[in-house]
Amino acid sequence: MTLSRGIDHGVLGPGDQLPPIRRAARDLGVAPATVSAAWSQLARAGLIETDGRRGTRVREAVIGPRRYRRALDSHDGFRVDLSTGLPDPHLLPHLHEAMRRLPLDERPHSYLEDPLVPALRTLLVESWPFGAERLTVVDGAMDAHSQFVAAHLRYGDRVAVEQPCFPPLLDLLEMAGVRPLPVAYDAHGPVVADVRAALEAGAKVLFFQPWGQNPSGQSVTSERALALAAVLGGRDVVVVEDDSAGGTPSGPPVSVGAQLPGQTVLVRSYSKTHGPDLRLAAIGGPRAVVDPIVERRYLGQGWSSRLLQSVLVDLLTAARSRAVVARAQRTYAERTTAMADALFAQGVVVPGRDGINLWVPVADQSAALLHLASAGVRAASGDPFWITSPREAHIRITTASIGDGYEDLAALIAAAARAGAWSGHR
Repeated sequence: MTLSRGIDHGVLGPGDQLPPIRRAARDLGVAPATVSAAWSQLARAGLIETDGRRGTRVREAVIGPRRYRRALDSHDGFRVDLSTGLPDPHLLPHLHEAMRRLPLDERPHSYLEDPLVPALRTLLVESWPFGAERLTVVDGAMDAHSQFVAAHLRYGDRVAVEQPCFPPLLDLLEMAGVRPLPVAYDAHGPVVADVRAALEAGAKVLFFQPWGQNPSGQSVTSERALALAAVLGGRDVVVVEDDSAGGTPSGPPVSVGAQLPGQTVLVRSYSKTHGPDLRLAAIGGPRAVVDPIVERRYLGQGWSSRLLQSVLVDLLTAARSRAVVARAQRTYAERTTAMADALFAQGVVVPGRDGINLWVPVADQSAALLHLASAGVRAASGDPFWITSPREAHIRITTASIGDGYEDLAALIAAAARAGAWSGHR
């Protein structure tokens, strides 16, 4: 209790080293087991951390989504904003039209009703890439990850995470005291050797994006999914697939769940396809994983708005909305391809072309961002997407709202990619 107060009041600061257990026990006149138990409680509370031979130190306080803010850290006033990771608002179906089409529902609803409306359940079952024992809906993809982490992970747990990775997930894991083990993501998906190494190091979960990986624009192939299933099968590990695109536009979705339905949880967001204001994502997987999330939510928000779920049902079934979403997917593919081709013509090669983002290699990240900013163009910093120190510098650009001017933008980005440290010039 005294040590906890000392940390809270700043007597002990981040990085300050604590004495070894035996020395602390001797100085305090208590048994080593008493000190060990106290150290364990402080570690579980996230106040201290043990780093092998380097000893036990006061842990740095983690407040808020630091990586996410760094990825988008900038000011207004840019003529072109390529940093957002957001869909084109002009390519989203109209939520108000869908709401007007809904029939009036005058039934009183119970707090203990099924959190998933029946009509949406039917649509999810029909579109899910594997047979999920349980399905539910939460308030967006990051809410899904937050609920999963709170229900199934504890301070000090290790998890395998694709690298580069969506910064908010890394923020979430850091705030929970969960250690991410990096897994490289290549042209075929998560690298099998890295997954195997993470499992041998004690990883309990594998997090990755199966299609249009943000930020790399790469996707999992059927062959890689089979290879991953061979490594993961039969182990006490959960696979969490994050489909932020709401399903693939280019054929049947690839999922490890097709081989390992009892170990796989798929999170499917509808924010980029049907509108961020929906704040809806579906979770499907084994009951042992999904049920604790449903039960835990009863102590908080309980369920995601049934009105918004009904709006999503309309958007998923109405011919006009379906046509808008299909056109958006084609347009995004065209825009991403056009931008990647224009960059290639300038000598800049990006690793993937799926989704709405491109991962651009640069000589120096700060110089590249400064070069673009001087021309009124904003891009996302690459550093927050990494778990370990990056071997190569990158920036992320979002292609969703680029309607024309690909050649001029590509020339500017290519010049930024070649800008040397501190120069901001070609």
